[in-house]
Order: sequence, then C-alpha cells, then structure tokens
Amino acid sequence: MAEQQYKFFEDVWEVVRLIPRGRVTSYGAIARYLGTAKSSRMVGYAMNAAHALPDVPAHRVVNRAGVLTGKQHFSTLTRMQELLEQEGVKVREDQIIHFEKHFWDPMLELRL
Repeated sequence: MAEQQYKFFEDVWEVVRLIPRGRVTSYGAIARYLGTAKSSRMVGYAMNAAHALPDVPAHRVVNRAGVLTGKQHFSTLTRMQELLEQEGVKVREDQIIHFEKHFWDPMLELRL
C-alpha cells in the first residue's frame, strides 16, 4: 500500500473510532470531513481494510441513505446489523430506521 494511501486510511480509521455507540455516519461524510469530498469510494476501501482492526467500529459506517452496503465484509451477512442493533440502532431490510436520528456528521461533531 502506498504511503499516501495508508495515511488516508489511518485518517479515516481515526474518524471512525470517534463515532459514538448508537450513531452512524456515511462514507461521504467522512470524506468531506477529511477535505476530500470526492473520495467516498476511498473511504469505502479504508473500511474494507479495517475489518482486521478490532478498535475500528466499521459497522457504524453506511451509505448516504443509511443502507448497510458494507455488510458483505463482515464475518456473516447479518453481523453488521447485529452490531448496530446491540447499540440500539434498528435496521430493516438492510436499512437503518430513522437514519437521520442516528446520523453523526463529523463536520458538525468534530469542529476544529
């Protein structure tokens, strides 16, 4: 992995570590916070690589509509939903119920 890409992944993981229990954010929200608004896909790649890191709550990152698009990267297809529901986030048909209530925007929550 190129050094610059690794640094970006580390930055993504650092933001994800700050997402509180029971809250979720999106790939795009992380990209915007990091000043790379067009890098949502790279945030997704970072999240795919995060599954081996026990301190990165990857289950708290979903797409912009609250859909569990990363579920196939967990140990089972239901594991992402199980982890979210353990934190009080309700999911139906792979979509977070009341997404706006659970959405955590790092641009607002992590003001510099």
